[in-house]
Amino acid sequence: GRKCNEISGHSSCIAHRAMHVLLVDDDPAVLRMITSWLTFAGHQVIPCTTFESAKRALATETPDLLVTDVRLGAFNGLQLVVLAKVDHPQLRAIVLTGYDDPVLREEAAASGAVFLVKPIEAEQLLESVDGTTASSAT
Repeated sequence: GRKCNEISGHSSCIAHRAMHVLLVDDDPAVLRMITSWLTFAGHQVIPCTTFESAKRALATETPDLLVTDVRLGAFNGLQLVVLAKVDHPQLRAIVLTGYDDPVLREEAAASGAVFLVKPIEAEQLLESVDGTTASSAT
């Protein structure tokens, strides 16, 4: 189960299983905020602000989960998901976007990624993170 406690008015939810998360967002403020949510929930986070730095991290790290924004400069977070799964077929992915585009939603589904529309709440993201592990938990 999930352990949730009320701490200073905020519901804190401790993850089912601590994960190694590669987080990619070109907005440093968003990157810091989501890193703090994931770290607070007990996950290890590798934060990246560019497609290129995320690619380098994927070459040296073996994350359980990729959380990426769709817009990464000239690149697309969905391209990163597809690329990451070549070397890490077990990798689970969550794609974040400010635009609820049906085509992007379909592309995310086709690549096996969870699609979340910003702005997102900590609890919504953490539930999605937990949800990605539920199907792989024994």
